[in-house]
Amino acid sequence: MDPLVSSLRVSASGLEAESTRLRIVSENIANARSTGDTPGADPYRRKTVSFTAEVDRMSGASTVSIERLGTDDSDFVTEFDPGNPAADDKGMVKLPNVNVLVEMADMREANRSYEANLQTTRQARDLISATIDLLRASQ
Repeated sequence: MDPLVSSLRVSASGLEAESTRLRIVSENIANARSTGDTPGADPYRRKTVSFTAEVDRMSGASTVSIERLGTDDSDFVTEFDPGNPAADDKGMVKLPNVNVLVEMADMREANRSYEANLQTTRQARDLISATIDLLRASQ
């Protein structure tokens, strides 16, 4: 297979993986203060994304894909807030195990990776166009 087409496949897999990662991080941030519905109920649990490398059979290139979407099993943070509807009989409320600073750093990294894959796609597309233009000019 053509190396330029192969690079498009690799960067497309990266775009898809990072897009999923950005969606999960955004969901985590949006639910960073979501408590349970009833007193003592568990709140939102942070979601995680695991990637895996796969070999594309057509091109022989290594691509990335989502291995699994999981949850973070770390402990919930508790806070004293007796007025909250999710507070238990001691006035403690379980808060999600989402650290917004960690999520923002993860979002920044995913965004940069997405941009790098997008730039690779643009460059491969430009090279393919230039090759076609050279072939037209030589006829």
